[in-house]
Amino acid sequence: MTPEQLSETIRAALLAGIDDSDFQLSPFDIPEDVRVERPRQREHGDWSTNIAMQLAKKAGTSPREFATTLAERLAEIDGIDAAEVAGPGFLNIRLAAGAAGELARTIVEANGAYGRGETLKGVTVNLEFVSANPTGPVHLGGARWAAVGDSLARLLEFHEARVIREYYFNDHGSQIDNFARSLVAAIKGEETPENGYGGEYILETANRVLIEAMEVGERDPLELPADELQEFFRKRGVHLMFDEVKASLHDFGVDFDVYFHEDSLHESGKVDRAVAELKGSGALYEADGAWWLKSTDHGDDKDRVVIKSDGEAAYIAGDIAYIRDKHERGADLCIYLLGADHHGYVARLKAAAAALGYDPDSVEVIIGQLVNLVKDGQPVRMSKRAGTVVTMHDLVDAVGVDAARYALARSSADSTIDIDLDLLASASNANPVFYVQYAHARTAGVARNAAEYGISLDKGFDAALLTHESEAALLGALGEFPRVVAQAVEYREQHRVARYLEDLATAFNKWYDRTRVTPQGEEPITELHHTRLWLNDATGMVLRTGLHLLGVSAPERM
Repeated sequence: MTPEQLSETIRAALLAGIDDSDFQLSPFDIPEDVRVERPRQREHGDWSTNIAMQLAKKAGTSPREFATTLAERLAEIDGIDAAEVAGPGFLNIRLAAGAAGELARTIVEANGAYGRGETLKGVTVNLEFVSANPTGPVHLGGARWAAVGDSLARLLEFHEARVIREYYFNDHGSQIDNFARSLVAAIKGEETPENGYGGEYILETANRVLIEAMEVGERDPLELPADELQEFFRKRGVHLMFDEVKASLHDFGVDFDVYFHEDSLHESGKVDRAVAELKGSGALYEADGAWWLKSTDHGDDKDRVVIKSDGEAAYIAGDIAYIRDKHERGADLCIYLLGADHHGYVARLKAAAAALGYDPDSVEVIIGQLVNLVKDGQPVRMSKRAGTVVTMHDLVDAVGVDAARYALARSSADSTIDIDLDLLASASNANPVFYVQYAHARTAGVARNAAEYGISLDKGFDAALLTHESEAALLGALGEFPRVVAQAVEYREQHRVARYLEDLATAFNKWYDRTRVTPQGEEPITELHHTRLWLNDATGMVLRTGLHLLGVSAPERM
C-alpha cells in the first residue's frame, strides 16, 4: 500500500463514517488529500496522520475521541494491522507486511513513473535561468543556476507542466559596450579600459575575431575607424562568446528552448508599446521629468523610474515588455532565477505584472546566493583564463559534471554554499554524489548476481515475506518519494530530492548489509529471494529516477 493509497483509504473510511453518522460532518469537510507521514520514531508505526485534530472541532468532539472512532474503522480494513491513537489525537497506523511490501511491485511495474504527479497539468511555465551576460565564460554562480534551473524544470515536467527553458540574452546596454572596448584594447595591446573585462579569454576572443575575419578575406578590421572597429568586435565577439556559453552549458547537460535577445524588445518597439499602454492606463505618472511606475500600489517599497528624465528607457522598461512578451507567448507562470544582488527585483517584477493586468502571482522570483570553492582547506579565488572569477569549466574540470551538478543542486538556492573540491573528487561515502550513485550501482550489481542464480522478477513475489525490520525501513523510505517530489515541486526546492536520495541510499545499504537476495552456501532458492529482488529493483528505480530529476547519471558499475 502506497502512502497515496493509504490516504485514499483513510478518506474512504471518513466518508463511510459520515454515512453511518459516526462523524457529524459534511463530505465536503473531508480534504481530497489526507496527509500521511512517517512517524519520527519507527516503533510508533509505518505512517501517521493528524486528520482527527483537523476535523474534530467541526465534528463537535475531541480529537482523541474522533481518532478513536476512526482507528476502529481502519483496523477492520484489509492491509492495516493496527491503528492506534497517540498524544492529543494523532493516529499511528501499522500496515500488514503484505500491504507494505506491495509497494515494491508497484514501483517496479510503474517503470519510472512512480512519484509522478499532475499538479501542474495544463500549466505552461516559462523558466528563465542562467541568463549570464555574454561577456565571459559561465561563472560559478551561473553554473549553480544551470544545475538548479534544469533540476527545477525536470521536476515541474515530472508533475506534467509544459516547461519552456529560457535564456535571456542581455545584448543591450553598457556591459556589452565595455566588452567590445576590452576586445579592442586587447587586440591593440593596450590596458584594459575602465569598467572593462580582463583575463586571457578576452585576448583569445579578440584573436579569434581577427583570424576569422582574415580567413574569409575581409578587410583588416584594425584599419577601421574607432567607432566601426568597436562595433566590429562587439558584434563578432558577443557571437563567439555566446556560442562558447551555449556549448559549455550543453556539456553541463543544460539546453534551452528559447534564447531571448533583450535587444529585440527595443528594436521591435515592444518596450515603447508597453510604456505607452501603461501611460494610457494610468499605471505610470510623470514627475521630475521622468515617468514612474506606481509599483508601491502593488507592494513594492518605492515607485520605479521607467523612462528617465533624458528620455532613455530604464532597465525596468525592458522587464515590463519582457513580462508581456512571455505571457503573449503562452506562459501561465513566469519563474525567474536571479542572483543574490537582485533582491529588489521580486517586488518590482510582480508590480510590473500587476500593472499590465496579470496576476502578480504569475511571476515568481527565486533569489540565489553565492558559491565558494574550497581546495586543500583554502578558498579557490582565481581563474587564470577568466581573470578574477571561478568558471563552470574550472569546477567541471576539477570534479566532473555529475559531482558538480549534484553539489550545486543539493542545497537550497537561498543559502550560501561551500564546495569542497577534494571531497567531491573522492570515491568515498563522505562524497554525497558518490554515495548515492554507488547505491544505485550496487542495486544493479545485486540484479546481475541474482540473474546468475536464476533469480528473477517473473518467478515469484510474495509481499508478506518482506518482514525484516530493514525491509520495513526501506519500504517506508521508498514510500516517501512521491511526497518529497510533490514538495520539491510546490516549494521549488530541488535540494529536497538530493537529501531524500541520500536517506534512501542509507536505508538500502542497511538492508543490503542485513539481508540477502542471493542464497548463501547450499541454501535453496525460495520465493523470498525472488521477492527481495523486487525490493532491490524498486530501490534502484527510485534512485535512478531521483538522480535523473537532478540531471545526474545513474551508473550501473563503479
